[in-house]
Amino acid sequence: MAFADPTENLKNLNIKEGWHVADFGTGSGFYALGLAKRVGEAGKVYAIDVQKDLLTKLANHAKKEGLGNIEVVWADIDEVGGTKLGDSSMDAVVVSNVLFQSENKANLAMEVSRVLKPGGEALIIDWADSYGGLGPKSDQIFSSEDADKLFVKSGFGLEKSFDAGEHHWGLLLKKM
Repeated sequence: MAFADPTENLKNLNIKEGWHVADFGTGSGFYALGLAKRVGEAGKVYAIDVQKDLLTKLANHAKKEGLGNIEVVWADIDEVGGTKLGDSSMDAVVVSNVLFQSENKANLAMEVSRVLKPGGEALIIDWADSYGGLGPKSDQIFSSEDADKLFVKSGFGLEKSFDAGEHHWGLLLKKM
């Protein structure tokens, strides 16, 4: 398996056409773009990040690709209520490569829980190690076991863990 591939990793999420999905810490938007294609015109993807320049680039990229179902949201995922999304309004949430840098992981997990519908899915992917100067320093690594415990405390059950690339781990969790 190669480096973390958003298209491959999204296959672990049981996305249906028409779903509303949030991409927490969307960054360059690779997951948001993949999600937008999978939820179709009836669905909606909320690409959330604190970096306005990345959101602007993503909005332009989506427009070029004819994806009118991506809404960029400038917001703080480390605050409960920070995403500005409604309670129980999302069918799924993706959190990729942001846990290691989150300043308040418990709040982030609670925000994922707050916005997800009961039975909603959370796809969590993060770095398993540092690689060639990419990713977090070794003391910033947040393990899949720690992530599982964190999200269980916020009302989730583990559906499965999966290999998300040579240097990443992945979890699929369901909101109870």
